[in-house]
Amino acid sequence: MAPSPAARARRATRIRRGATVLAGVAVLGAAAAPAALADASPSAAAPGLYGSADPKFDGVFRQSLAFLAQHATGVTPARPAIDWLAGQQCADGGFPGYRADTGKPCDTAKDEFPDQTAAAVQALAAVGGRGEQVEKGLAWLKGHQNGDGGWGMTPGAESNANSTAAAVGAFAAAGQDPAKVRSKDGKSPYDALLTFQLGCDAPDGDRGAFAWAPQKGKLNADNFASAAATTGALGKGYLVEPAGKENKPVRPLACSEGDGGDKAKPKDAPAAAEAAAAYLAKKLDAGRGHLEASMPGAPKGPDYGTTADAVTALAAGGHREAAGKTLDWLKSADSKTMAWAEGDNGKGDPGRLAKLVLAARAAGADPRDFGGTDLVEKLNATGPAPESVATSDEEKKDDKDSSSGNWWFVAVAFVAAVGVGFLFSNRRKKQR
Repeated sequence: MAPSPAARARRATRIRRGATVLAGVAVLGAAAAPAALADASPSAAAPGLYGSADPKFDGVFRQSLAFLAQHATGVTPARPAIDWLAGQQCADGGFPGYRADTGKPCDTAKDEFPDQTAAAVQALAAVGGRGEQVEKGLAWLKGHQNGDGGWGMTPGAESNANSTAAAVGAFAAAGQDPAKVRSKDGKSPYDALLTFQLGCDAPDGDRGAFAWAPQKGKLNADNFASAAATTGALGKGYLVEPAGKENKPVRPLACSEGDGGDKAKPKDAPAAAEAAAAYLAKKLDAGRGHLEASMPGAPKGPDYGTTADAVTALAAGGHREAAGKTLDWLKSADSKTMAWAEGDNGKGDPGRLAKLVLAARAAGADPRDFGGTDLVEKLNATGPAPESVATSDEEKKDDKDSSSGNWWFVAVAFVAAVGVGFLFSNRRKKQR
């Protein structure tokens, strides 16, 4: 099998390093070779934190997504990075968007959020060794579950599809059945999610979609909510295992128009996820591979983050073909996805890169060859050097071949240097 573009790029980098070694050996001797081949560790913008942009609103969220994407690709984050995320947790178990001074107690009325808590719980459960923080986070979520079974943007706020789906992912990541997480009124998160789905009384193009939350008593189809709720209704979080080889066709919500207004909706979570997947696939086809932002006031153009979420959602439901088509669009140069992933400051946005990694992996693709870009490498570069990075079979072979080649050149250069030294020594003897 021919090496991927990413593997060829890595090999080219090693060859360039080998050339540097040759130049160094001639002057400094073979002892300089190991230092010349060593990688420089990138420095984080703040101790342990991923990304250099202002973390005021998304510090916890982007760190959490980064960990999940790294875990999915065999990367173990550095301990200071894990400590940073765990240190953001408030005393009662909730998480803020970000707090600069962890020595100050959290204001429980305004500093803690279900979405950030759910994301952090998923991330800490993935990296392992943080069971106490995970349990405290889950207890906080359980303590702030609304009577309808869902969660809102803030404790006690009206439930919405996205916050509820994120909480589902947190309990699932910790090995707990979300269906058994019941409110004081006996409702589960799935009960809440089903109330946000549009049924057969909606326009044909909106059937099966999810709304973020009722607006003045009306449900409006929302792409962001639909992608999140599709995954949540399947009992999954941000990290979805790769889709199998078999493709499950999408099936739209079956509606009967005979009575002129059938309000039928899916009756359970799996059926809800299937109907929502069909809505997403239809929207993606209409957008030629991508979704547009559906939130009021959002700028026109591709919504890359939600499109990546849609890939993950479709893959979670086994809709490999639909997920793959959209992933192909994201990977294309014309989509300008990588420009978006670089972030507003052009230094790489860990949250955006992580979403692409998670989408690619869920769809069964290689995040290290995303249209020729190694997303994992780019993500790792936005934070502290990882504690360890798993190597694929192809990379191992590439490493072995390149390493052997590089050190063969070093050996030749060393022998040549010795020979030159011997020649100069003989000349000096003759001159005497």
